[in-house]
Amino acid sequence: MQFIDQAEIEVEGGTGGDGLTAFRREKYVPAGGPSGGTGGKGGSVVLVADANLQTLLDFRYAHRFKAEDGERGGPKNRTGASGEDLIIEVPCGTLVYELETGDIIGDLTDPGQQLVVAPGGKGGLGNRHFLSNRNRAPEMSQRGIGGMIRNVRLELKLLAEVGIIGLPNAGKSTLISTLSAAKPKVADYPFTTLVPNLGVVRKPTGDGTVFADIPGLIEGAHAGQGLGHDFLRHIERTKLLLHLVDGTAIDPVQDYKTIQQELVAYGRELASRPQLVAINKIDALLEEEVDELAAELALVTGEKVFRVSAVSRKGTDELLQAVWQLLEETNIALEAKAEKAAQAIIEFNTPILQARE
Repeated sequence: MQFIDQAEIEVEGGTGGDGLTAFRREKYVPAGGPSGGTGGKGGSVVLVADANLQTLLDFRYAHRFKAEDGERGGPKNRTGASGEDLIIEVPCGTLVYELETGDIIGDLTDPGQQLVVAPGGKGGLGNRHFLSNRNRAPEMSQRGIGGMIRNVRLELKLLAEVGIIGLPNAGKSTLISTLSAAKPKVADYPFTTLVPNLGVVRKPTGDGTVFADIPGLIEGAHAGQGLGHDFLRHIERTKLLLHLVDGTAIDPVQDYKTIQQELVAYGRELASRPQLVAINKIDALLEEEVDELAAELALVTGEKVFRVSAVSRKGTDELLQAVWQLLEETNIALEAKAEKAAQAIIEFNTPILQARE
């Protein structure tokens, strides 16, 4: 399956049905009056988040979507049938932008969440609505109103709490396959991974946490070098980052600095995201070499540096315990931040509401 995380589409709501000009014609009713019904409402184009989708591949060749038109109003004051809404399923984590302005229309993160991107047009009024004392037999009705036409850009940002970052060949895909049931393609050469891989890692409590390995990060990724620029957006939603350093590389400390520089250059507060650092492939190094490298990295990071082997699972239990603890602390901090923001809004609005009373 191809991984497509951006698409541009045109959506159009259905046109409302025309109103009808008709008069009541029945025996023994010499002056039945106008009886033309209103046209039905046009259908809307609705995006729905689907947890079973992982890519925007469906939009690679289909670019235009139009909802059903409403039907014309009927005689005897009957309203025309409304057009069916057009339901378009997208992956959870899809951001929807107005193409012309770049404004965000909506963010579909939860399964089943819906977003109306192109409302349908209203149906035209039948001639019964134009009856008045001055005009007892109106012969006019309205045309239906066209639905909204809109060009939108869909951008998928994976929903993962933990993002695994590092230079190519650091062992990110191997680690995620070891920790979860994910089966990414793994080989001993750079850029084996061409798409982000997701894996669900079980906590001791039984709950699952989504990990994502972000491929293609190299020097200059923020400026479009390599594949990293295409996938940096996918770590914007993560709560913490797990930085994997290849212990067998020529200069692992410089590799770490390279990735950190890319996070800073990309912006969006990625560099300030809570982060754990781990040396991978320790089973291919002498213990003294691992100790020396860990000490050097600790001086640079100012934090504890973990030591793991994704292949043999050595050190992964300790690393996961640190992940769970940091995730819990991060969640508590985010909840406190949200409560503080909500309280600030209440305090700001209270004097206004009191003044209105």
